[in-house]
Amino acid sequence: MSKKCELTGKIPLKGHNVSHANNKTKRRFLPNLKKVKFKSELLKRSLRLTVSNAGVRSVDKKGSFDQFLISAKSRDLSLRLKKLKKSIVSKSA
Repeated sequence: MSKKCELTGKIPLKGHNVSHANNKTKRRFLPNLKKVKFKSELLKRSLRLTVSNAGVRSVDKKGSFDQFLISAKSRDLSLRLKKLKKSIVSKSA
């Protein structure tokens, strides 16, 4: 399983650990991922997603999972959520 947020598209970043002597060793900055269960009111079903903490906060800010998906850009969403967004948009319209 990849370490990628299904809502925001956040992925690991590359960087260096820098010692006091300025030695640089490679490291990865991993996103803070959690498995979260979201409920869609329009589709009347629940989904279990791998989401970053920032993604959970974004959903809370929009008010509901459906509202977040309608306003989210498709390029950031996972393939599974792109299909879900299409069905939610068709139901809400």
